[in-house]
Amino acid sequence: MSDTRPVEPELLAPAGDWECLRAAVANGADAVFFGLSRFNARMRADNFREDELPAITSFLHAHGVKAYVTLNVLIFTDELDDAIAELQSLHDAAVDAVIIQDVGLAEISRRMFPDLRVHASTQMTITSPEGVRFAEGLGVKQVVLARELSLRELEKFPPSVPLETFVHGALCVAYSGQCLTSEALGRRSANRGECAQACRMPYELVVDGALRDLGDKRYLLSPQDLAAVNEIPALIERGVASFKIEGRLKSPEYVAAVTSVYRKAIDAALEGLFEGASPEDWYRLEMTFSRGLFSGWMHGVNHQELVGARFGKKRGAFLGRVAGSSRDHVELESTAIPIKPGDGVVFDTGGNTEREQGGRVFQVQGNKLFFETGKIRFHEIPVGSRVWKTSDPALDRELRGSFSGRLETDSDRLTPLDLVVSGKANEPLLLKCGRKFFPALKRLNPPTRISLSWSAPRSNLKPRSARASGKSLSIMRTSAATRMLLRLCGRTAARRSFLPRLASRKPARRDFSNSSRMRSQMVFSFATSERFHILQEVRCD
Repeated sequence: MSDTRPVEPELLAPAGDWECLRAAVANGADAVFFGLSRFNARMRADNFREDELPAITSFLHAHGVKAYVTLNVLIFTDELDDAIAELQSLHDAAVDAVIIQDVGLAEISRRMFPDLRVHASTQMTITSPEGVRFAEGLGVKQVVLARELSLRELEKFPPSVPLETFVHGALCVAYSGQCLTSEALGRRSANRGECAQACRMPYELVVDGALRDLGDKRYLLSPQDLAAVNEIPALIERGVASFKIEGRLKSPEYVAAVTSVYRKAIDAALEGLFEGASPEDWYRLEMTFSRGLFSGWMHGVNHQELVGARFGKKRGAFLGRVAGSSRDHVELESTAIPIKPGDGVVFDTGGNTEREQGGRVFQVQGNKLFFETGKIRFHEIPVGSRVWKTSDPALDRELRGSFSGRLETDSDRLTPLDLVVSGKANEPLLLKCGRKFFPALKRLNPPTRISLSWSAPRSNLKPRSARASGKSLSIMRTSAATRMLLRLCGRTAARRSFLPRLASRKPARRDFSNSSRMRSQMVFSFATSERFHILQEVRCD
């Protein structure tokens, strides 16, 4: 079987709302995954409405970015009709892939929507080459592997199906996210998108009936967050096709920071220039969200390193340790990173994180940090306590600036194509791309003159180049002839949405004699998402 893995892997970013969607696009994502209001494993995210799909796909495709939709929960029998209806909506909206957990739903999609690309969710728990072959039999075109696999284990997978791995974000203590704890404790199923995050709570340990003293390590089930940025070259060498960032519940600043850091790392690795994440990039990853950053299972099992157990919530970057305090300030032994007025800090005394102190710094004098009067009870902060920097408003402003306002279309992702459209009465319309011809599915009878003009809502994006219009054929109201352009090069993403409707379209009835021929040179572009975008509007009347 031939190797289908791409030379350059895609960077797949999360989006829980429109701001996150923009942040991902602006900072270099090749694809974005998001969920709708039902059937996804992040029900606490804002998610998107079904009627927003055309606008979302138009926005992403206009920037050469793919749209992946999560349908990654188990489906009950009485929900099948609704799940199939959602598949139909995704099919009609021409999304680039749907991420499915339920093997039954994957089989339904294969039979009912054979040209709707299906990716196997990480919650299918695929951990072996045999699992990949099973998914391939379901018609799956890309497999999101379990996060517990190491670099060594990834070498064993066949190249028949593109592989996707998580490279950044929260880790679940349960294998491949198959957690039943939330359901058992609170009737909130993690496999239905309602995880109560029981793993982030403090616990006691009882051994042989006796309570074990854990000291300051009470968060026994809370792994640190995955950060495999330094493993990017090794993952590329192993042929991984897609690098996935977790975080549909995270902020747009998180999406912007993490996407930009991994975009930089991937580009440098492909050029053979990557030497590890810089301190500045690591700082961005820590500040936007981290419970501590670790390489996960990339280098094998190391639970003691993976689970620090001191906390289960966001920390940020380590600032230093307390050397002493007085009635109006705290002094640090040293500062590992810069600190300035307005930054937020938290004091980690090793106790219950729900009762820890912290706040914004009002003034900095050397290693002394001053706070609002009465804000901090300094006498309750022991010498040696860890201090974490949890907020950097200046960094947040910088990250927000990357996706605020108008975004420019990345012209590097658009490849010009020359099309020739020709036809005559009683014969199929013909499209020519290079040396290939593509006939229409229906003869134009009675003789008809077809207009190749169209209209479409303009995006609110600012084109990067003067020749990019920002329009997308995915939401255009077009004539039958215009729809035929989507047959170009056999792109299935285009065919599945438009060609089935061709027979029902009624072109304008105009005189078109047998001897006349319609011919026009058109300039188009198509993106890596396999959607087409207009570079120059041409009328052919």
